Amino acid sequence: MTGSYIVVPILISFALSAVLGPLVIPLLRRLKVGQTVRNDGPGTHLKKSGTPTMGGILIMISVAVTSVLYTKTHPKITPVLFLTIGFGMIGFLDDYIKVVLRRSMGLRPWQKMFLQIVVTGIFARYLIHIPSVSLSLKIPFMQGQYLDLGRLSIPFMFLVVIGTANGANFTDGLDGLASSVTIMIATFFTVIAVGTGAGIAPVTCAVTGALLGFLLFNVHPASVFMGDTGSLALGGFVAASAYMMQMPLFLPIVGFIYMAEVLSVIIQVVYFKISGGKRIFKMAPLHHHFELCGWKETKVVAVFSILTAMLCLIALAGM
Repeated sequence: MTGSYIVVPILISFALSAVLGPLVIPLLRRLKVGQTVRNDGPGTHLKKSGTPTMGGILIMISVAVTSVLYTKTHPKITPVLFLTIGFGMIGFLDDYIKVVLRRSMGLRPWQKMFLQIVVTGIFARYLIHIPSVSLSLKIPFMQGQYLDLGRLSIPFMFLVVIGTANGANFTDGLDGLASSVTIMIATFFTVIAVGTGAGIAPVTCAVTGALLGFLLFNVHPASVFMGDTGSLALGGFVAASAYMMQMPLFLPIVGFIYMAEVLSVIIQVVYFKISGGKRIFKMAPLHHHFELCGWKETKVVAVFSILTAMLCLIALAGM
C-alpha cells in the first residue's frame, strides 16, 4: 500500500524527533554544548549564545531508525541513508571538537574535505557498480532528454555532493532556516520518488517527518540548533536523493538557496581580497546580509522558504 511507505515513515520519524527533543536537549544543555555567536554579526544574535547545538542528532536518529524499517523492501534507501549519516558524522565530529573539546577551529579544512571526499567516494563506488542506477542526468524542461558526461560523471558527482552538503551547512545560520528550506526540498523529492517509483520514498518521507519534529524546537526562538551534525547530514541527503533519481541538474533550482549562500561567501571573500578590504554584502552568508539590511530573522526564513517552495513547483513542471 502506498500509504505504508509515505504517511507511516513521516509519522514515525516525526514522533521520534518530537519525543527525543525533550530528552536530548536538556542533556546537551547539561554538557554545555552551546553555540558560539560571532561578535561581528547581527546584534540580535548575541542572545543565542549558549543555546545547545548538535541537535542534528535528533534528525539523524529519527531518519536512521525509520529508514532501517524499509531497507529490505526498498534497498535503494541504503545509499541515501549512507550519505546522509556519513556527512552527518563528519559534522558531528566537527561539532564535538568545537563545542565539547573547546577547540574553536573544529576539524581543519583539509581534514573535513578529506573525510567528505572519502564518504562521497564510497557513495560513487556504489552507484558505479549498481546497474539499476544510471549516472546519466535528466535535463530540466526537456522531457525524456538526458545528459551523459562520460568520464566526467564521477568528478562532477564529487562537485555536486560536496557542494550541496556545504551549501546546506552555510544555510544553517538562522532559527529554522535550514530546516524549513530542506523540508520543501524533501517534499519535492518525495513527490518525484512516488510518481516515478524510484524506490527511495520512505527515506525522503523520514527526513520530512524528522525535520517537522525538529522544527518544534528549532523555530524562532530556537531552543536547539542542528549544528554541522544536522546541516551536513541534510546536504548529504539532498545530493544522494538527487543522484538516485538522476536529478542533480535540478539542484540549482530546488537548492537555489543552498547555492546562493555558498556563492555569497565565495564572492565576499574573493572581492574582499582583490579590492583591498571592501565588501559586496554587508555580511556573508547571504541570510545575514538581509538581516543587516533590516529584515527580521523570521522574515528571512519565511521568504527563503517560500522562494524554495515556488522553485520546487517550477522544478516539478520541469519534469
